[in-house]
Amino acid sequence: MPVTLRSHALAVLQAETIAGKLGRAKATLADDDRRPAALPQQPARPPGLLPCARAKVPSLTGYADAAQRARLLHGWFNHELQALELFAWALLTFTDAPDAFRRGLATLLEDEQRHALLYLERLDALGHGPGDFPVSAYLWNKRGLMDTPLRFVAAMCLTFESANLDHTLDAVAAARSVGDEATARVLERVHAEEQGHVAFGLKWFQRFRPQDVAALDAWRAALIWPLRPALARGPVLHAACRRELGLPAEFVTALETAAR
Repeated sequence: MPVTLRSHALAVLQAETIAGKLGRAKATLADDDRRPAALPQQPARPPGLLPCARAKVPSLTGYADAAQRARLLHGWFNHELQALELFAWALLTFTDAPDAFRRGLATLLEDEQRHALLYLERLDALGHGPGDFPVSAYLWNKRGLMDTPLRFVAAMCLTFESANLDHTLDAVAAARSVGDEATARVLERVHAEEQGHVAFGLKWFQRFRPQDVAALDAWRAALIWPLRPALARGPVLHAACRRELGLPAEFVTALETAAR
């Protein structure tokens, strides 16, 4: 049976191995099978990577400690793992969405798989692997708040991935401060590609949003509590990268004034 976007997305959600989660397929796959799929409450995971309540990622202030550095890298890996699972979920959920949107989701899924692999390689260099530390399902558990393509891009791309623009730049500085140039380069690559994800979200948000409502108001309205603009930034807002990717000035101002 030929591989389609649907079968690839299902395989990602059902995979119980890292190789299965990160097995990439191009966005050029056939998309002629859009049958509804039974979606799991939780995606399948390898042993050790099932979410638990006690998972906590340390702050960047601990990056100088090699043990804390490993926990941070593992947390970033889990962020990418949840993101690729959510893009797979979106492909299986938004079956009536435009072809170009769905192929864009598949491209972003592939990006997240690559990011996860890059973090795993750096984790391995520190003597650790997937499942060595507890993980959360923070992003995955928000999927019920992203039940339309508009809400999905408003939350996933313009909120969570927007915040990651700040987190990755802060992490680059933390890595370089202790001479970890290899990880800094990985983080810079992730940051650059996440900018593309935010740009993708902005493009489709502008397509999907009500045209009789101001864009900033439409974004706020598309976010269901506890999602809110404050979650679209890190502790330090790097406004320049938002302007570079074309985020409207009123969005940047909203981020500057959003209270964390």
